Amino acid sequence: MAKFTKARFGSKTSYRMMSISCALAFALYGYDAGVLGGVQNTKPFLDAIGNPKGVYDIPMVASSYVLAATVISALVIFIGMPFGRRGCILIGDLCVIVGSAIQASAMSMPHIIIGRVICGFGIGFISSTVPTYMAEMGITKEQRGPEVAVQCAWLITGIAIAYWIDFGFTRTQHQISWRFPIAFQAVFAIISFTLLWFLPDTPRWYYARDRIEEGDAVLMLLHDKPIEDEGVQMQRKEILTSIQMESENENKLSLLSLVWDNTELRVGRRIRISFLILSIQQMMGINMLVYYSTRIFANIGLSPFLSQLLAAVMNTIFAIGTYFTPGTIERFGRRKIMLWTALGCGVSIMIFTIMIGLENQTTATQWTAVAFVILYNLFYGYGWVGCPWLYGPEIAPLRYRHIGGAAGSLGEWLFSFITVFAGGIGVDRTGWKIWIWQIIACFGVIPFVYFMCPETAGKSLEEIDALFAAPGYDGYHHGAGADEKMIESDGSNTSHIEEQVIAKN
Repeated sequence: MAKFTKARFGSKTSYRMMSISCALAFALYGYDAGVLGGVQNTKPFLDAIGNPKGVYDIPMVASSYVLAATVISALVIFIGMPFGRRGCILIGDLCVIVGSAIQASAMSMPHIIIGRVICGFGIGFISSTVPTYMAEMGITKEQRGPEVAVQCAWLITGIAIAYWIDFGFTRTQHQISWRFPIAFQAVFAIISFTLLWFLPDTPRWYYARDRIEEGDAVLMLLHDKPIEDEGVQMQRKEILTSIQMESENENKLSLLSLVWDNTELRVGRRIRISFLILSIQQMMGINMLVYYSTRIFANIGLSPFLSQLLAAVMNTIFAIGTYFTPGTIERFGRRKIMLWTALGCGVSIMIFTIMIGLENQTTATQWTAVAFVILYNLFYGYGWVGCPWLYGPEIAPLRYRHIGGAAGSLGEWLFSFITVFAGGIGVDRTGWKIWIWQIIACFGVIPFVYFMCPETAGKSLEEIDALFAAPGYDGYHHGAGADEKMIESDGSNTSHIEEQVIAKN
């Protein structure tokens, strides 16, 4: 597959295809998250699913997709390595194509829930794997952060596209007003699947699976240079050294190390951080705003038309915030961006909560609340989309990177389910009080990032092993040095470390 791609498309074209395929996969993830929010309160949609009256009905329709994604994210921990990064994304695209067709043809509440569950399965595969795929395809330290940030910008752009399509189609009372917007997500999935079908998996995955020749071919494709090139050999050496270190007994991941980590490379700690950073990200409240934007504005006292319009505007501002990240993530670093935007989110959501909690509501309090909830989305889009989605996969060791990506996605979806299901009930029943937990999460994440998340900007994925290694551990430098001497001594392309990797696995 890798040799075919290189011969047919060339290095730059292949990388663009990877980037576009993953961007569209993440865009459909965002689109699917947002599309129901704009139609779930409309008469044609409610008529089609039987006009459910129960307080839990609509929240269950919305959150069934989230629960399905949670299950698949947990499953990817076990099947992510055998299936590969590319294989998981392809399966995810297929699930979304099938699920969107079932949703768009729904004639009852169970019917649409089945469709959303199948879509949720697909999004679970995609969200667990896309950041890992693009992070591992980067050939320079400076390329990784901006590239993943671009994918995440597309994720939020998908949400904005969904709300604008909803806004346009819901001007009519015909059934097409909700069926077309829901069916449209299949377009993203079909294009993503088609592009990725012609592309290889990552070189790190091939090396970890002992498919050395294919790993070499992908490295040559990405660098557009022969295997003998110094830069290709250097990256190859770093990857194989990292695999050797991670295969040592003292660095094996176990259930115990997830709780009490005594590995030299702090494998358990790194997987915990991957899980927690995206769990806390969800507790900051963003998916309540995405899924229930229209209802939240309506509860402030705004008209249905204005509520739908402001929901589209707010999610567009959310998307705009993400486009500042690619150009600054390497310059400012992940930590600084997450710390300062968490503070901005906390202050904004606190003022929003105060405004909607006042007994005497006026036009001034309404629009102050609107302004600060939109400002919250701008801060969140800049600092809490691209950075945490990148951070989890990039700090995970190569052999367990699929677990790091899946653990982060599991945290994202588990706490998304809690916020979407509970939030859908709480928005109407508890009013302003539902936002107290988001205020606590926004301020509470600041010490977590400060004390638990070292800066990774400017470091290769293999150098991050050394960043997290226990004090005094020099396995990385010793292994790299040994490999360098071996290459210098015999001039061969097959290093001593490669032979060790093959023998151990």
